[in-house]
Amino acid sequence: MRLIVTGGAGFIGSAAVRRAVDAGHEVLTIDKLTYAGHREALAAVMTSPRHHFLQADITHCDAIEAAISDFDPDAVLHLAAESHVDRSIDTPATFLDTNIRGTFVLLEAALRHWSRLHGARRAGFRFVHVSTDEVFGTLTGEGHFDKDSRYAPNSPYAASKAAADHFVRAWHQTYGLPTVVTNCCNNYGPRQHAEKLVPTLIRHAVAGEPIPLYGTGGNIRDWLYVEDHVTGLMAILQHSQPGETYLFGGRCEVQNLELARKICALLDARRPRADGRSYAQQITLVSDRPGHDWRYAIDPSYAEATLGWSAAESLDSGLATTLDWYLTNTDCLIPVNELGRLGTRAVAPANAAPRRRGRV
Repeated sequence: MRLIVTGGAGFIGSAAVRRAVDAGHEVLTIDKLTYAGHREALAAVMTSPRHHFLQADITHCDAIEAAISDFDPDAVLHLAAESHVDRSIDTPATFLDTNIRGTFVLLEAALRHWSRLHGARRAGFRFVHVSTDEVFGTLTGEGHFDKDSRYAPNSPYAASKAAADHFVRAWHQTYGLPTVVTNCCNNYGPRQHAEKLVPTLIRHAVAGEPIPLYGTGGNIRDWLYVEDHVTGLMAILQHSQPGETYLFGGRCEVQNLELARKICALLDARRPRADGRSYAQQITLVSDRPGHDWRYAIDPSYAEATLGWSAAESLDSGLATTLDWYLTNTDCLIPVNELGRLGTRAVAPANAAPRRRGRV
């Protein structure tokens, strides 16, 4: 298979690229190389004759059109996205541009490419849009998200991904482009960017600093080890139906506070504190962020039944592997935000005086 992976120098994208190249596919990685993308994540495949790299912005029509036309792919695996919720609160325009306009540019170029294909290549082509469970908003009861769940995004990030999901669906329904949407729960694993929750907890713990948790720490997330997610994406390329939506989840729901305690317990065993106390003593509750969803949980049974996929890694084993990697690669825990906490964009109070207009 000839496969284009957008965002292929990022956390999930690079794992997908490495897996695809190892499986014998020819891969073109397209990545803008923002703060979240690194060539080092592709070191294992960078010299492979089956791997090609293009530094490009997915919002640049000419570059994307040329890349798709020249590489002549059998599938596009679209992972390029701004994905950090706190950053979306502070700078939402960036998320609109990359996640919505970038997806539109890719869809248009993919549609023109697919329209030129014939026979088995035309029937087998897939545009796979990798999204998030955050598009569905928050769960307050015992239920789970499934492929028919109502969209109710609560953050600028989630709204931008929801819009992109709708564009992908529209390009299938209107133009016949064989698209697939995947929605996944929180990922974790080696090489994840330092601003995400798991590496943030590890970073503060080993530095002897307060380990920050929003609100009460009671927010619940479903966690999936990144390699299990990639296994699902590879199955999508082989077994998906055009126009379908597939949800990937780890069946690993846990409160953020419990997640922090699990990491602290692993650190207690691997790198005990000099004073003999548990790292859990460092856990500190901080003010919540705006629009913080209470609970995410995915029912992955449709993907399991139709793709033959299931998560292989437990949360405990996956966290142990992840922690061991970060303890060996401590440079990947370097703080990315030296200026203070993200996600605190000021909002004018409702009774604020209106701004004066006209000449001063």
